[in-house]
Amino acid sequence: MFSGRSIIVGSGGGFDNVEVAVHDAKEPDSNEITVKLHANSLNYHDYAVVQGMWGPSEPRIPMADGAGEVIAVGEGVTEFKPGDAVVSTFFPTWLNGEPQVEGFATVPGDGVDGYAREFVTASCDAFTRAPMGWSHIESSTLTTAALTAWRALFCFDPVKPGDTVLIQGTGGVSIFALQFAKMAGATVIATSSSEAKIDRLKAMGADYTLNYKTEPNWGKLARHMTCGLGVDHIIEVGGAGTLDQSMDAVRVGGQILVIGILSGLSGEVNIVKALIKQARLQGVLVGSRAQQRDMVRAIDTNQIKPIVDKVFPLEEIVDAFKYQESNQHFGKICLEF
Repeated sequence: MFSGRSIIVGSGGGFDNVEVAVHDAKEPDSNEITVKLHANSLNYHDYAVVQGMWGPSEPRIPMADGAGEVIAVGEGVTEFKPGDAVVSTFFPTWLNGEPQVEGFATVPGDGVDGYAREFVTASCDAFTRAPMGWSHIESSTLTTAALTAWRALFCFDPVKPGDTVLIQGTGGVSIFALQFAKMAGATVIATSSSEAKIDRLKAMGADYTLNYKTEPNWGKLARHMTCGLGVDHIIEVGGAGTLDQSMDAVRVGGQILVIGILSGLSGEVNIVKALIKQARLQGVLVGSRAQQRDMVRAIDTNQIKPIVDKVFPLEEIVDAFKYQESNQHFGKICLEF
C-alpha cells in the first residue's frame, strides 16, 4: 500500500469545494503499474471540472495530465519497469484505431479519479513512456494539449512541408501546434490580442502574426497572407465566436480542426461559406494511446521542448486555476509535487 497527498473536489465542483486529503494506492495486480506522480498540467477541461462548470456528481480527484515514475509493476507487465518515466493517457481504453469513446466517463479527473495525487495504481494502458530527457513537469504537458495538437495536424489530412497552419492564441494546444507545424516544414500564422505575446510567437518561429483585437476581421487578412489561396489547416480553439473568421481564412478544401470552446458552447454556422469553401470541419478530442506513443517518438527524434509558463505547488491548485482564468499565460501552467 502506498499513501500520499491528493486533491479532492467535492460534488458539483467549485473553488471553495477543494481540499487536500490523503489517498492510498494499492499494490499493482496483473498488468497494472504503480506510479509515483510528480506533476500535472492544467487544461480548460480540468478547469471546467474543478471550477464547477460541469462539476463532478461525486467527490473526485481532478486532473487528466499526470507524469511521474514507475515504482512497482504487476505480473505480466513487460512494457514498463521500476524507474521508467511515464505520462498518463486521456482515454485509457482507446488504445488505437478509430475513435471509440463518447464523452468523458472514462477520462481521469472527470468520469474517474485523476492524477492530482502522489501515488496511483492503474492499468498499463493508462500510461505511456515520457520523452527522453524531459522533466516530469515537462512530460505532464503532453496528455491533453500536445496530443490534441498532434492528432489535429497529423491524423486527418496530415500537414506537409509548405502547407499553411493558423493557430489561435497562446494556450497549450496552440503553442504545441506551432512547434509541430514548424517541425513539419509548414508556414504558421498566429493570432493573439497581446503584442507582447505576438513578439514571443515570432521568436518561436511564427511566420505571420495577427492581433485579433485590433484586426477583428483577421480571417480575410490571414487569407491575404497566403496570396489569396487560404489556409490549409486551422487550429480552432475559440469555437463559436471565431468559427466565422476561420471560414474566411480557410482555403477551398482545407480543414478547420475544432478543438476548443473558449468563446462559447454554441453559435451560428454560415452554411453558405462552408459549401463554397468545401471545407472539412473536424472535431478533435485528444487522441488514442497509439497516437500518443507516435507523438513521443517524434518528440524524441526532433528534440522538441514544451513551453511551461508557471509552476504551482499541488496545494495551490486553486491559485493555479485562477491564474489560468486571467489569461496571462503563454504555454502551459503546471502543478509540481
